[in-house]
Amino acid sequence: MAVITSLAEKRQEKQLRYERNMLRELSLEKLRAKALEHFVPFYTMYRMFPSVVEEGCIDLAIEAYLLGARYSRFGYYGEPAASVRCRCAQEEKYLIDTLFDFLCFWGHIDDDFFSQSLYDACEQYIGSWWTEGFERGKKRRRLKLR
Repeated sequence: MAVITSLAEKRQEKQLRYERNMLRELSLEKLRAKALEHFVPFYTMYRMFPSVVEEGCIDLAIEAYLLGARYSRFGYYGEPAASVRCRCAQEEKYLIDTLFDFLCFWGHIDDDFFSQSLYDACEQYIGSWWTEGFERGKKRRRLKLR
């Protein structure tokens, strides 16, 4: 007798396999370097960048990278990156807000001007990782490495 599997299970397996393949191209050193580059100016009161904050930044960078990679199929079929980004604007905004709230909590940031510049840095950080995932995903599709 054959085992019956649902379409949803097959889709989930395929998505997980694709995400694993995409993550193989990502280095932890690059993730750390970008997190330090974007957020160390906001944490100058510490002698070093807190590891909890660094791990949170890395987690959300991976999520943004995978989000861009997931939507790269639209770019592969000829849609410009700006319009593809509009398709996932709500998910990207959720990642930005999550990162901002996380950083405000761990940095004890209450100043309005300071928090606005931190929010802008979060937008740039998530946006850069989304773009990186989008471009790498498009490249994998062109090379038929899905």
